[in-house]
Amino acid sequence: MSSLPENSLKIENIVASTKVNDSLDLVSLAAQIPGAEYNKQRFPGVVLRMQDPKIAALVFSSGKVVLTGAKSIDSLTRGLELLVSILKGLKIEIVGTPAYTVQNIVTSADLGSRINLNKIAMSFNLDKIEYEPEQFPGLVYRLDNPKVVVLLFGSGKLIITGGKIAEDARRAVIKISEDLVALNLLQIA
Repeated sequence: MSSLPENSLKIENIVASTKVNDSLDLVSLAAQIPGAEYNKQRFPGVVLRMQDPKIAALVFSSGKVVLTGAKSIDSLTRGLELLVSILKGLKIEIVGTPAYTVQNIVTSADLGSRINLNKIAMSFNLDKIEYEPEQFPGLVYRLDNPKVVVLLFGSGKLIITGGKIAEDARRAVIKISEDLVALNLLQIA
């Protein structure tokens, strides 16, 4: 049944971190890589924007790297491989075989119909939600299991953030859908 909200899940961004060395010379690195951005006053790392896959690598003098912008685990893996290849091409020693740790997966989903955030705010566990429509148009719902934050919007659109694996978002959408249906605040076709 394609109308189930969990079937609408789409990864928007994966953020991961790794370490390639114990220290890097960022000035030298930025000078040798075409298109690299480095402005120490604005940001403490070198920004490398890759096109295929479309990912940004934030490289710090500590040798730590943050990869962001990936839309899949596969593109994240390819992005790290490309970064390592670029660094090795510059004769930079890579310590071991870098593996990344996923820090955050941001996913979107659609409940398939509009929802009444005021009713949801009054029905859900108050210590788990924040809803201040004058400040932000969405309702912020913090789940414990999976440990994610879900932004619910009146349009029925959701943003799930804080997950470490894609399954976290799927479980969150199923839980929220079931909770809303049980409270008669959502009908799933």
